[in-house]
Amino acid sequence: MGGTAARASRPPVRLRLAALMLALAVAAAGAAAAPPSLVVLVDTGTEMPMAAFRENQLVDGMHHDLGLALAAALGRQAVFLGLPRKRIGMALEQGQADLICMYIPAWLPGNFNWSQPFFPLREVVVTDTTVPRPAGLADLKGQTIATVLGYFHPELERLLGPGFVREDGPSSSANLRKMAVGRLHHVVTQQSMLDYHQKTGERLSVYPPLLVKSYQGQCAVSPRGQVSVEAINKAIGHLVKDGEVARITARYQ
Repeated sequence: MGGTAARASRPPVRLRLAALMLALAVAAAGAAAAPPSLVVLVDTGTEMPMAAFRENQLVDGMHHDLGLALAAALGRQAVFLGLPRKRIGMALEQGQADLICMYIPAWLPGNFNWSQPFFPLREVVVTDTTVPRPAGLADLKGQTIATVLGYFHPELERLLGPGFVREDGPSSSANLRKMAVGRLHHVVTQQSMLDYHQKTGERLSVYPPLLVKSYQGQCAVSPRGQVSVEAINKAIGHLVKDGEVARITARYQ
């Protein structure tokens, strides 16, 4: 009798099958609703205003904002992959990520598809006011200029020749902090880095910076990634036209 009662208490087989099919359909619908990803590479050595990492996760900065904007324009979900600079080229060639942005081909040799130039960047030399103001870059010949280890400055090398005297530091922000305490007087950096330091750090007494070069960053697109360079260019065109690129840069000035 107990067995008969137990059988009677269970729902009919067709109802159990219907419930199972409904659960599978709901799960499938949820999976279908999730947007595909856009895997964005970021150099873990990058600092604000370009990038900020917390527990190895990208949480702020221009790379973060641009990655989110590009993914949204493509109908995708941004996923950020932070790697040391030396591993970025190989990861992109192998398709571990879809792209890295705010680069130019000279910085990243390899078999990549390059987007159109679009992200404004300015390399400058800034001088503090405790020394005479240089009238131009040529006046810096023979004077020590703070640079970042591993970065190249071909324009300064061509102009100053052997008179381009480098003092390598770990980062632009470290160099600007050294300037603040009088340990050095000339720093080559990005205008955005200087603007951000003046906004958030110990404000420097400096002359108007001297322009080294003004250019537009691009995105290196993996040939083995999920997104074509044509799709990236279309998304970039939308962000530029919509003013989103200008809003990203303005946020950190």
